Amino acid sequence: MANFYTDNPSLKHHLHHPLMKRIVELKERNYTDKDKFDYAPIDFEDAMDSYDKVLEIVGKICGEIIAPNAESVDHEGPTVADGRVTYARGTQENLDAVRKAGLMGIALPRRYNGLNFPIVPYMMAADLVSRADAGFENLWGLQDCAETLYEFGNEDQRQRFITRVCDGETMSMDLTEPDAGSDLQSVMLKATYNEADGYWYLNGVKRFITNGDADIHLVLARSEEGTRDGRGLSMFIYDKKDGGVTVRRIENKLGIKGSPTCELVYRNARAELCGDRKLGLIKYVMVLMNSARLGITAQAVGLSESAYREAYSYATERKQFGKAIIEFPAVYEMIALIRAKTDASRTLLYETARFVDIYKALEDISKERKLTPEERQEMKKYAKLADAFTPIGKAMATEFANQNTYDTIQIHGGSGFMKDYACERLYRDARITNIYEGTTQLQVVAAIRHVTTGTYLAKIREYEGLAYKPELDDLKKKLITMTDQYEKVVTLVTETRDNEYIDFHARRMVEAAAHCVIGHLLLQDTTVDESFRRSAEVYINYAQAEVKKIESYITSFDREDLGYFKPH
Repeated sequence: MANFYTDNPSLKHHLHHPLMKRIVELKERNYTDKDKFDYAPIDFEDAMDSYDKVLEIVGKICGEIIAPNAESVDHEGPTVADGRVTYARGTQENLDAVRKAGLMGIALPRRYNGLNFPIVPYMMAADLVSRADAGFENLWGLQDCAETLYEFGNEDQRQRFITRVCDGETMSMDLTEPDAGSDLQSVMLKATYNEADGYWYLNGVKRFITNGDADIHLVLARSEEGTRDGRGLSMFIYDKKDGGVTVRRIENKLGIKGSPTCELVYRNARAELCGDRKLGLIKYVMVLMNSARLGITAQAVGLSESAYREAYSYATERKQFGKAIIEFPAVYEMIALIRAKTDASRTLLYETARFVDIYKALEDISKERKLTPEERQEMKKYAKLADAFTPIGKAMATEFANQNTYDTIQIHGGSGFMKDYACERLYRDARITNIYEGTTQLQVVAAIRHVTTGTYLAKIREYEGLAYKPELDDLKKKLITMTDQYEKVVTLVTETRDNEYIDFHARRMVEAAAHCVIGHLLLQDTTVDESFRRSAEVYINYAQAEVKKIESYITSFDREDLGYFKPH
């Protein structure tokens, strides 16, 4: 029987990283829940065993239910009638399976019926689900919204809404509008307070809303009359049971077809304020988007994993000129790069998830008691690293997923263009990953300050100080040279103090930093587990060429030539 967790040893490798000891200690508050909940762990080993067993359940559902349904869901898709969405039959089967298994509250506290898992195993579940069907991950993964509700809602709201999510209800985040895509400051959905009943009423239109007919919505709306910017926006909770929102249409999309992307019409929809007024965009959406970006990184990793398996399987079976096509250098190079980029994406995902886990757990503890000076410093350190690594993780993993699925079709040749093989669906599904929840270009905007302030360089130099296997010295030397090249171009660009010039080269500098980071992470993986060695060798040689290309381009670029690129 297929199990997407047990057939992929790299997941267990990342699950057992040394930092997990600290993560679990913080998340479990020294295992105090064991006295209140019979399913709470009694110690670290018990917690890790719990993660392992639940991930095995997720892997089984993915292998035996979600993946087999993926093609029919892609073909059938959701439908809309009388303002309500009906999922494809396979999607409904998937939802029923994960609800029955109690997988809708993985990262939420036990007092709301959640499993209280850290982000790391939660992202592993997302990785698995995405490998099975990236479109379904968009429904299952939106339980992320409950994390935002937990962080900023009041206790009454947590009790009323988070418990429902843990029991299997779905969520959506209603942010974008026809005239407000990435520019969320332009949101104009109107929120009006009614003093008579103490509720807010929402009117307007939302567009491109993933799972838009969900049970519970987090809605960004304009609460302050007369405002036009982000300071006039607040976050609201809308309950579908209260009515007032209809689905005007479902978008006809290129990929992730099982996930209904909706245009919603709000007509006096009753809602309640989440958190404080005016902080909807400035604070709450930023937190929500960072969480979503981590989820999209996991989605991209799952797609890359699936692409690699499709490519490898086909290349070993397909024969041309008397031998399997995997024996031809043009093909085996592509497959080796797909594997390396998949392992690269995954190691960056889980490094980021560990940073998020530590700072989020300490932030949560700070609401219960005063942190020690050491804990405050630890929280600050990991918050900064999470802020730096989230955008490069999302950018690199999603760009790699697009390239990997593209190359998988190429390996299939003409057959890959046909719907007889899954690779064409993977290619279509991957295309959105580097667009939604912030395009790659916006990830660069988020990451560039960590280039110019030295966050990435400091972390890379810290990685250089780690002990690696002696036989990895040659690869480490290549990484040190790459880092020197990266430092050189950053200095060259930033010393101009020309913001337009810095922005022009931002993507190249961010990519160079990411290549150095990923190379070191793969060396760390290889030091623990020899099975990562091939990916480390392939990736570092590939990255070496990429960084050299970046250095060559920047050092030979004349600032006066910038004018060639400007619109005329």
